[in-house]
Amino acid sequence: MEVVELPVPQPKANEAVVKLAAAGVNFIDVYYREGRYKAPLPFVLGQEGAGVVTATGAEVKSVKVGDRVAWTAQLGSYAEYAAVPADRLVPIPPGVSDHEAAAAMLQGMTAQYLSHDTYSLKKGETTLIHAAAGGVGLLLVQMAHHIGVRVIATVSTEEKAKLARGAGADEVILYTQADFETETKRLTGGKGVDVIYDSVGKTTFDKGLNILRPRGMMVLFGGSGGAVPPFDLIVLTQKGSLFLTRPSLGNYISTREELVARSGAVFSMITAGRLKLRIEHTYPLAEAQRAQRDLEGRKTTGKLLLIP
Repeated sequence: MEVVELPVPQPKANEAVVKLAAAGVNFIDVYYREGRYKAPLPFVLGQEGAGVVTATGAEVKSVKVGDRVAWTAQLGSYAEYAAVPADRLVPIPPGVSDHEAAAAMLQGMTAQYLSHDTYSLKKGETTLIHAAAGGVGLLLVQMAHHIGVRVIATVSTEEKAKLARGAGADEVILYTQADFETETKRLTGGKGVDVIYDSVGKTTFDKGLNILRPRGMMVLFGGSGGAVPPFDLIVLTQKGSLFLTRPSLGNYISTREELVARSGAVFSMITAGRLKLRIEHTYPLAEAQRAQRDLEGRKTTGKLLLIP
């Protein structure tokens, strides 16, 4: 990754150019940098941003110059200006700042689809959320709590445990001090949890399968601890006819209608005070390398933003 000067992009017929106020930093950016996800080289990193429309293409009717907009799942937000397909831009409502919008798009909609669609949480159920003090984790804990779900959270430090409890976690396991499999079995009386939300992967996956109730669901939505090795599906039968899914936000916002509805749901939670964003640190755009190092080093909680 290096900082370079490029011309301000000109919009294609279906695009709008946005002057960025903030860009989100996410693990998917690391995956693109590492080559786990492919893009033609060279490319501008970044999958999430918010700002003001400065120009529009000839066919664009959904936004106009001066509109405050946000987006995700489109490369190019580690920049001062980005050209984005107009149908991927969503309006930022009054009461939500540009920084909040940039912080909420990817992680907020991820938490929303995980808790409302991938596994539709219901009052009285129990969930285990790994990395509960991370960007998605804190939002997911809040959403599950508001639904009335018992939340068991795993974190690495006392500081992160405090954040998870503040977000609504009922039980917090410090996986650096206790075995989360043993603790979860104790906390559930051996019954197991209804669903596990796992963004860690390699180091948590196998034990997670041991603490799901029969026909429970493992939602593997990230790999901050490394990729899960090849897996024999017969294990799902042996452990109780379990469900396993590896979802991605892109498949849950594939239509404009779903994108607008999902982002609108997240923004409504923010304006109603039911979803509190933790923007832990902002970095100048030129310090994108440091932001990714901090993210990879598991030094952070909440959201990281780049400010052009």
